[in-house]
Amino acid sequence: MDWRTLEAAVAHCTRCALADGRTQTVFGVGAHEADWMIVGEGPGAEEDRRGEPFVGRAGHLLDNMLSAIGLRREAVYIANVVKCRPPGNRDPKPDEVAACADYLDRQIALVRPRLILALGRFAAQSLLNTDTPVGQLRGQVHRYADAVPLIVTYHPAYLLRSPEQKARAWDDLRLARAQLEVVA
Repeated sequence: MDWRTLEAAVAHCTRCALADGRTQTVFGVGAHEADWMIVGEGPGAEEDRRGEPFVGRAGHLLDNMLSAIGLRREAVYIANVVKCRPPGNRDPKPDEVAACADYLDRQIALVRPRLILALGRFAAQSLLNTDTPVGQLRGQVHRYADAVPLIVTYHPAYLLRSPEQKARAWDDLRLARAQLEVVA
């Protein structure tokens, strides 16, 4: 599937129960050919309303995090593990993650990122096929599909609730930037 076909498939998807409660799907935004791909867990209420990932307070923090390492939101590609909002912002269920897995895999294949930054538990565990906690996954270089370097860090929404973890997230961003320089 090319970009247009993939986006249309996501927009009309009914693979799981999340389709019943969505306002619209949240496909992804950014550069279709980007060195960095940012992956979060799923849309919240504002994302569902606007159809764009990482808007609102968490999105503003993500923009600031990217800016701190010299990146603009428009220069990266941003997507989520699930493309529809879980009700009440609950965690996505395993069947919901599985229903969207092909879509995310295809987005990654189309972007061909040189690095993936996984934000939070669901993104990290889904991309790495593990149940290891984020705290144990961060601070090291993993591989997505045994190829693309993947760095795990805390989700911006978590950092808003736990600002004492921002220094660790900064370390993760510096690791990601350094890893990308190694890959170059």
